[in-house]
Amino acid sequence: MITINDVLDKVRENNIGGEEVIKKAYLLASKLHEGQFRQSGEPYITHPLYVAYILASTYNDTETIVAGLLHDVVEDTDITLGEIESIFGSSVAGLVDGVSKLKGMNFSSKSEKVEANTAKILRAINDDIRDIHIKCADRLHNMMTIGFKSEFKQKENALETIDLYVPLAYRTGIYEVKKKLEDLSFKVLNPLDYEDTSRKNK
Repeated sequence: MITINDVLDKVRENNIGGEEVIKKAYLLASKLHEGQFRQSGEPYITHPLYVAYILASTYNDTETIVAGLLHDVVEDTDITLGEIESIFGSSVAGLVDGVSKLKGMNFSSKSEKVEANTAKILRAINDDIRDIHIKCADRLHNMMTIGFKSEFKQKENALETIDLYVPLAYRTGIYEVKKKLEDLSFKVLNPLDYEDTSRKNK
């Protein structure tokens, strides 16, 4: 399991800097997500920690890693963007806002909600490309732990990953993330072919 020390080790290894503010963001996220759990049964904080680790591994800056740690707090806890801005500044708050799903809006269907959130993701390309890196890191960890979802949700998420997140990762230059997203989606959508390919590559 990834810990904050693993994240900080990667930050130091890649000469990113900002260890103190990253630790501050971790402590806040850990407090806010306390009592929340993933479908795997793990404490929820394991997810933002892994997202932050992926971001540090792909040479993102301090603000992006901080936003990665905080990327779900607006959706899942009582903290506001204004409070995040007062603690971490407007840039981090803007990144968290860019990756947060739309709240407080009435949608006529699930597909309409998905389309609205997808449009928000795509707008982030023009606003701040770092949001795309956070979303792709978020999706990568979700794909890594997808086995805890139903078969229907696994295939739905894998198709969305191929259609949306793989091209975004490619276009924004995070090729290692793109490759992992492709492999994990392929494993879900074509498990027999995936196993056959894996055996041939050994």
